[in-house]
Amino acid sequence: MATQPESRKDLIADCSGGGGEIVDRDCGADEGRDVAAVDAQLKWPNDVLVGPAKLAGILAEAAGDAVVIGVGLNVSTGPAELPPPGPGALPATSLRLEGSPNLDRERLLAGILAGLERRYRTWSRVFGDPERSGLRAEYTGLCATLGRRVRVELPGGRLVTGLATGIDADGRLLVSMPPDPDLAVAAGDIVHLR
Repeated sequence: MATQPESRKDLIADCSGGGGEIVDRDCGADEGRDVAAVDAQLKWPNDVLVGPAKLAGILAEAAGDAVVIGVGLNVSTGPAELPPPGPGALPATSLRLEGSPNLDRERLLAGILAGLERRYRTWSRVFGDPERSGLRAEYTGLCATLGRRVRVELPGGRLVTGLATGIDADGRLLVSMPPDPDLAVAAGDIVHLR
């Protein structure tokens, strides 16, 4: 799907993180229970989880004046078809394995696109403000990363460990590492620690 935002930078940030919320809500939580009926959460920035397993992933990329959003959702994959997780990666799951009564791809796609459109229109009406649109609050309410100890694998190979404490207005994950100030992470791999 491609969208033509007023502010491309803000929409990319909102779609990369908030896009997960759209898929999560429309494939699992809140009003999406009518579509897929699974209890999904988000792993910052763009993974949809059911329990400790990855159900879906979302990517957003600028393409000229538009943003292209890609969603990979495991629908009917069986246990033998799932790839083994790589080092530090989450195991995969599917709607079928999670007991979803709806594996109809057209209905799932319609639900995801309707949720994306609804949130995009709300976001646009408030000129891309994640607070006033409610997207930040919705995302943080569904984010399984918050309140957990995490290892952050930053670009360039730097590793940091701390407590994920919040998401700032730019969609960055805030990681507390006392006595240092919170680290605002815009990109990197996040590993949930036990």
